[in-house]
Amino acid sequence: MNESVPTLFEWAGGTEALNRLTRTFYDKVFQDPIVGPVFKTMSPDHPAHVAAFIGEVFGGPKTYSEKHGGHREMVMHHLGKYLTEEQRRRWIELLADAADEVGLPDDPEFRSAFMAYIEWGSRLARMNSNLGETCDPETEPMPAWGWGVPGGPYKPGGE
Repeated sequence: MNESVPTLFEWAGGTEALNRLTRTFYDKVFQDPIVGPVFKTMSPDHPAHVAAFIGEVFGGPKTYSEKHGGHREMVMHHLGKYLTEEQRRRWIELLADAADEVGLPDDPEFRSAFMAYIEWGSRLARMNSNLGETCDPETEPMPAWGWGVPGGPYKPGGE
């Protein structure tokens, strides 16, 4: 990738912007009758963990992998939750609303990449949520999302 092109993490505004996003988002989630019950026992640190995960996926620091177990740990958090399509769609809607509310960039290129990732990630989370209580013990690679370059944005291992 061209070194002068910022990562999605940089374009979004970095750690502070993603923390604002997830705090605002989970405030909405708690009040929502469709997805709120899924998160009723969520730890107070959950929004910051999700911000770190999204930041790493978008090319930022590897904080989630180094401190919270990486992609496999994120997958493990969804096992046995049996998420519905209605919950998945509501999750996306609330996250998009939060992105607008906190002022994430709204240019078409960024929002296209952002929405593509949350669409992909939420579908993966829903699939994983229906696997029961176990996960393949192999390490799950951390997704790496970019600006939609040819060949697809997902690169196993973040390379």
